[in-house]
Amino acid sequence: MIRININGRDYDVAAEPDTPLLWVLRDTLGLTGTKYGCGIAQCGACTVLVDGEATRSCQLALENVGSAHIRTIEAIEQDEVGRKLVEAWVEVQVPQCGYCQSGQIMAAAALLSQNPHPTDADIADAMTNLCRCGTYNRIAAAIHHAAA
Repeated sequence: MIRININGRDYDVAAEPDTPLLWVLRDTLGLTGTKYGCGIAQCGACTVLVDGEATRSCQLALENVGSAHIRTIEAIEQDEVGRKLVEAWVEVQVPQCGYCQSGQIMAAAALLSQNPHPTDADIADAMTNLCRCGTYNRIAAAIHHAAA
């Protein structure tokens, strides 16, 4: 058993140590808001916060989580930054297909937690997640809206 902290709750997980965190979240714990995209940490659909840092969960082995606090999209509205982002995402109507949006919001939450008033350049540097629908302009607008 490996103990991990997800969204403020401790879980004892029976999984191989090299199991990607993404599979533990989705298949073991039933937290399906974090999405599988590419499996090689390139697209960002699987982004979660690990001690506040945006992290690609498809490549983070369970054994490497340690005592870190993991936050998923299911708990993003538990703090003010997350609530503002979700409200901005809805108001700006960011999603098109929506598949990547949980990862986008998690990356944006990490950005705004570290930089409450990012410039366009800051957003471009921090938001490396891919969106097949091309909603990048709306994502940036929503981040600015949440920061206001």
